[in-house]
Amino acid sequence: MAPDGVILVDKPPGKTSHDVVAAVRRELRGRRVGHAGTLDPFATGLLLVLVGRATRAQRFLMALPKTYMASARFGAVSTTGDPEGEIVETGVLPDSIDPPVGEVRQRPPAYSAVKVDGERAYRRARRGEDVKVPERVVTVHRFDLLAREGERARFEIECSSGTYVRSLIADLGDAYCEALRRTAIGSFRVEDADGETIVPLDDALAFLPAVDLAGEDARRATHGMAVPGAADGPVRLLDGAGLIAIAEPREDGTLKPVVGFRAA
Repeated sequence: MAPDGVILVDKPPGKTSHDVVAAVRRELRGRRVGHAGTLDPFATGLLLVLVGRATRAQRFLMALPKTYMASARFGAVSTTGDPEGEIVETGVLPDSIDPPVGEVRQRPPAYSAVKVDGERAYRRARRGEDVKVPERVVTVHRFDLLAREGERARFEIECSSGTYVRSLIADLGDAYCEALRRTAIGSFRVEDADGETIVPLDDALAFLPAVDLAGEDARRATHGMAVPGAADGPVRLLDGAGLIAIAEPREDGTLKPVVGFRAA
């Protein structure tokens, strides 16, 4: 049986994230498989495919910052914010481009996987419904203009989880995202994606600080009980046998396991 861990996949254009997960699931018959962050069908690049117990850590992997290479076309808008939508030519080109950095309020596209009243927004939009996706606050760490020639420009963007690059591009003016490639998720890099190698679970979670336990504390953590310790955020709990759980700090100065990886 395949080990628990993370497979780095370089998703090609035209495939959904679900397509990639389904292919891995067929190959690893009997294993639970998921992913840590959707890529639009037109987009390419890094997708983290989670195998076995790694699926339990999905929310922690999804929270990692993302890096993208984006190509924008100005002077036109798209109903979906990308080349797959209905394109309307406006001919309006900006004299200058001033990409936002820091906290940004954005409204995800109607054609997105965000749920509105319990249903994916894109499904409602495809039925012709007027979808109002709530605004959210995201963080843009970098929004670098790499090149501009006429109506087209290329950017490198590093942003927080939950950021819609299509919305960032559309908010620059009359523009849509013509091409998008995810190059990094946290310390994971697309150039390391071979679609086959499974990064062991503890290695994949190495971005979380480690807390070593022994004896009674290790036993308590295995049973999901809090153990003494302080931290600024989620940590890995380990003992001599390896990874026990991901724990979060509590106000009483203990670490409470929230995701367990070992049978009690």
